[in-house]
Amino acid sequence: MLNRDGSRLRRCVSALLLATLLLLLPSANCFAWGAGGHMIVAYIAYQRLNAKAKREVNRLLARPIEPANVSAKSKDFVNAAHWADDLRPFEEFGFSLPEHFSDFPFSVDGTPLPTDQPAEDNIVVALKENVETLRSSTDDDERAQALRFIIHFVGDIHQPLHCSTRVDSMHREGDRGGNEFFARVTDANGKTSKVKLHSYWDGGLGSFPRMGPNFAPPPLSQIPAAASTAMRGNPATDPNLHLDNPMDFDGWAKESSDLAQSTTYDHLTPGGAVSAAYTRDGIRVVRQRVAWGGYRLAALLNSIFPR
Repeated sequence: MLNRDGSRLRRCVSALLLATLLLLLPSANCFAWGAGGHMIVAYIAYQRLNAKAKREVNRLLARPIEPANVSAKSKDFVNAAHWADDLRPFEEFGFSLPEHFSDFPFSVDGTPLPTDQPAEDNIVVALKENVETLRSSTDDDERAQALRFIIHFVGDIHQPLHCSTRVDSMHREGDRGGNEFFARVTDANGKTSKVKLHSYWDGGLGSFPRMGPNFAPPPLSQIPAAASTAMRGNPATDPNLHLDNPMDFDGWAKESSDLAQSTTYDHLTPGGAVSAAYTRDGIRVVRQRVAWGGYRLAALLNSIFPR
């Protein structure tokens, strides 16, 4: 089930080596939005699924796919959104780590761009493969796994820092989507902390429901209000959503990459302080991105399971 086609098998060995390295590095971070942000995306999407799509996703999510102890904790659509991040300790799922992002590099000081990015195995490729599996496989366990990846990856691809990496003379291969870019953030109590830019955006710049100890997801009870806040001012009728093209994964990645350059890294210097205006503008962006992710996830699944 894990390596269901030749192209994935060809990439599996290198991906497993990368997974091992990432697990050994304390600074490694492949999360996007944190569990709270992913759950917002899924909550918005689930409310918009047609009846047939709801029946089918509920049936597939009830299947006890491996790792069974992890899947058992996320049988509902909203909690299934963080399943792909819950797999990080499992070596056999190491192939999926590169699939959480697609780093489009840009240079801020004329440093030449790396020629091997985005990597061959990336989120756009993963979405296309998993959608094909969900649509055409005759193995329901494969389809259940593909569905869980799709729910998560649609959230990931809408996080700007999962589709961009900043190149400079100190980071010739890029800053790993803001994981090597640090900034100073002052909280409401006046306490200043050094944070990874990636992590700051994962949490919606402090606006998303917070994860608990040991990366425990926030309670479901906190998600509806957060989803309502995200949708407010970001209606599904926005023509820029292009919901009539529910598989435009390349377009979604480009949107995120452009936003990373125009907003996420804008007016920031490494080690510098984050201004109140930056945080305010960033929260506006992340709320739009999770809302759009939810609308697009619903449109995608409704196209796979039409009425």
